[in-house]
Amino acid sequence: MEAYTSFAAVYDTFMDNIPYEEWEKYLKSLLYEYGVREGLVLELGCGTGNMTEILAQSGYDMIGVDNAEEIAIEKRMKSGLDIFYLQQDMREFELYGTVKAIVSVCDSVNYILEEEELEEVFRLVNNYLDPGGVFIFDFNTVYKYREILGDQTIAENREECSFIWDNYYYEEERINEYELSLFIREGDSELYRKYQETHFQKAYDLETMKRLITQSGLEYITAYDAFTKEAPTRVSERIYVIARERGK
Repeated sequence: MEAYTSFAAVYDTFMDNIPYEEWEKYLKSLLYEYGVREGLVLELGCGTGNMTEILAQSGYDMIGVDNAEEIAIEKRMKSGLDIFYLQQDMREFELYGTVKAIVSVCDSVNYILEEEELEEVFRLVNNYLDPGGVFIFDFNTVYKYREILGDQTIAENREECSFIWDNYYYEEERINEYELSLFIREGDSELYRKYQETHFQKAYDLETMKRLITQSGLEYITAYDAFTKEAPTRVSERIYVIARERGK
C-alpha cells in the first residue's frame, strides 16, 4: 500500500490525459440512478483529489481518504473547496459517522493484494454507509493485466519530468508489478533527479468481487463494463461494481 511517493509530485502531469470530467459524468449517473443526488460522499483512494473535487463542484459534500502522505501534503486543496481529507489506509479507515455513498475509482482496490484485506475494506464500507447506502467502485481485470499491460515497458518524456515504467505480470499469483523510474527537474535548473518506486496490484475477477462483497455483509447489485450500462465481457479492461448496505 506504500505507493505514489516520489510520483506524487508529478502525478497530475502524467495523468492529464485521463478524462476525469467524462468519468465524473458516468459516476454521477450511477449515483443518481440509486438516489444519491446530494449529501455526504466518501472517496476511498482519492489520490490527488481530482475526482473528489469534481464531485464537490457538482454539489456533493466530499470526504477524501488516501494513504499516500506526499499526495496529502503536496497535491490537495487545489480548488479551495470545503473538502475533508484524511490520510488513512483504506484497510482500516475511520469516519465520525455514516455517509450516503462511498466511491472508489482509478483501480484503487487493486492495490489491496490479499482477499482477506479487501473483504475487510468492504466490511468497513458497509459499516460507514447509511442504511441502504450505495458503494460504487471500479477495478482492473485479469484480462487487462495479462493481455494489455503484460510484460512491457512504457516511457513518456515531458519538459519537467519523464518516466520509464517496466511492467511484469505474474500469472500464478495474479500480481501485477510495475517499476517506475522517474526523472524530475530540479526547479529552474537543467538538472533532473532520479527516483525509483515499485508498485503492486492484484488482478481480481468479478466472481471473486461478488463473493467478497457478500461475505462482508454488503449486498451485490450489479456490474458494468466501464463507462457503459452493458454487462462485463471476457475482454472488459475495467469493471464498475455497485453494492449496497444491506440494512443495519
